[in-house]
Amino acid sequence: MPGMNTGLNANDPAVIAAFKAVLLHQGLIALLIFGTLGLAWVSIRAWLPAAASDGPGTKTGTPAPAVAEPAWRLLLRTGFGILWLLDGILQAQPQMAIGLPSQVIEPTAVSSPPWVQHVVNWAGTSWSYHPLQAGAAAVWIQAGIGIWMLAAVRGPLSRLAGLASAAWGLVVWVFGESFGGIFAPGLTWLFGAPGAVLIYVVAGALIALPERAWRTRRLGWLTVAGFGVFLTGMAVLQAWPGRGFWQGTAHGQPGTLAGMTQSMAPTPQPHFLSVWVSAFTAFDKAHGFAVNLFAVVALAVIGALFLSGQPRLIRPAVIAFTVLCLADWVLIEDIGAFGGLGTDPNSMIPMALLAAAGYLALTRAPAPAAEPASPAVPAGGWASRLRAAAAPRSLAAASIRSVAAAWAIGLIILGAAPMAAAQANPVADPILAQAIGGSSAPANYPAPPFSLTDQHGRNVTLASLHGKVVLLTFLDDTCTSTCPLEAQEFRLAGQLLGTQTRHVELVAINANPVDYQLGYIRAFDRQERLGGIPNWLYLTGSPAQLRPVWARYGVTAQILPAGSMIGHSEIAFVIDQNGHVRQEMNFDPGPGTAATQSSFAAELADAARQLLGRP
Repeated sequence: MPGMNTGLNANDPAVIAAFKAVLLHQGLIALLIFGTLGLAWVSIRAWLPAAASDGPGTKTGTPAPAVAEPAWRLLLRTGFGILWLLDGILQAQPQMAIGLPSQVIEPTAVSSPPWVQHVVNWAGTSWSYHPLQAGAAAVWIQAGIGIWMLAAVRGPLSRLAGLASAAWGLVVWVFGESFGGIFAPGLTWLFGAPGAVLIYVVAGALIALPERAWRTRRLGWLTVAGFGVFLTGMAVLQAWPGRGFWQGTAHGQPGTLAGMTQSMAPTPQPHFLSVWVSAFTAFDKAHGFAVNLFAVVALAVIGALFLSGQPRLIRPAVIAFTVLCLADWVLIEDIGAFGGLGTDPNSMIPMALLAAAGYLALTRAPAPAAEPASPAVPAGGWASRLRAAAAPRSLAAASIRSVAAAWAIGLIILGAAPMAAAQANPVADPILAQAIGGSSAPANYPAPPFSLTDQHGRNVTLASLHGKVVLLTFLDDTCTSTCPLEAQEFRLAGQLLGTQTRHVELVAINANPVDYQLGYIRAFDRQERLGGIPNWLYLTGSPAQLRPVWARYGVTAQILPAGSMIGHSEIAFVIDQNGHVRQEMNFDPGPGTAATQSSFAAELADAARQLLGRP
């Protein structure tokens, strides 16, 4: 989709090295945050030992007997906490920075309606402009949510962790999973409908419920019944004719299910998994009708048992559903975490966890706990509560779990803040340009002189530009491929410089030995909307004038065979106010996407700012 792809290889070494450096840098900050919190906690407990050991009859009040965390909530909180932590680790894979928009998000959205593609493309484009910040943000936000859910057992902090899980899960479900593919044709439970992260959202919402919701089995009934309705609907959808699931092969080609698993088998993964997936593919090709019949019957029967509301029937249904999920997870979803771009273990494990939690909520009532409850919550609204929580006595009484939860919140902020700052900047990260053209080569030598004619017919020499920073390149005025892109990068660089642009000259020298007349120069300027830029100079001259300039700057310009365009070097020079070349940049625009075009412009503008002495 337009804008989502930077055109770079996901294994580009420059981006991978930069991504690892960002993660390492932010990881050190994360350790510093944890160390600071731990030191503050230990210090406060040492200064106020009485507060740390307050008991009944003290100023904090006598705690009332607590209700233990129900088994269903414990399962959801720990299970999905581990999943979020695993997702964060998967997001740290080196290929994620570049590969996620084009190789994960785009294929998911391509079969969805145009309005879904438009929404998803906006997110993918934003990611492609700032791949390092976006990739690192996903790592720390998801790892932070996972640690938060594992650390915060009860109380407002635990409920907030559930809300954070639901909120971030909803963002990922919409923009990363294209609404779980529910608006695309071919929707099926076998492939993970309605999207793995939607299950995270549901689990987070259940964890966020107040403690009074724990005291009733109604929550379990609603969860199990909802699952029953969903699975019954998926059974009907799976049985619908004409969707390709009843055929193992059709017209010599694999059916819908076999085609899916066949595409998964070559994914880089342990050999035994590839063998299992390939064997299942062969079996489905030979017995497609039987495989689909089994899936339809299994989903319908389990859904009906869930809807029965009878624990004695729901228990075997949960066991059967868990086995079915595990089989689908291995044989069809192929575990989902391998290949270098797996973002999560897919939907089957979350579904099995949610079904088991629903059963536990339906059959097990919470029992009184031996541990004391938290101190009484002060009245007076959130402001009073925050002041009480920040009081030294409250901090001293905090447990190590509370410290870990606070650290987890710090991790989320560590990931979200740089990404938010990056999104406020519409200019792409210069790392894209550096990945395509390599880092600019530093230099310090007198720029070769020239005396040529600009688009207005005036004579321009290098000496006449003394006192200004000169961004110089060579363009073919009849080129229709790379030169227009390079011209727009110069144009955008001038815009990025803002008020500083009056101290900078954007200069292009004609690299066409055939069409060198002013008419061609002016036509190129009109085509690329360069005429209104006051500091834009497009210089030309006779071939006898141009060739010595090309030679001095090491630029080749030659007529390509078969009457094609002019082949010329694509390089940019950054010349300081005293006429010295300070940087040489490979200016090949590569894929020529909006992100890379913006990235090259940012690199040019940054080079000019350095010479102007302003950051």
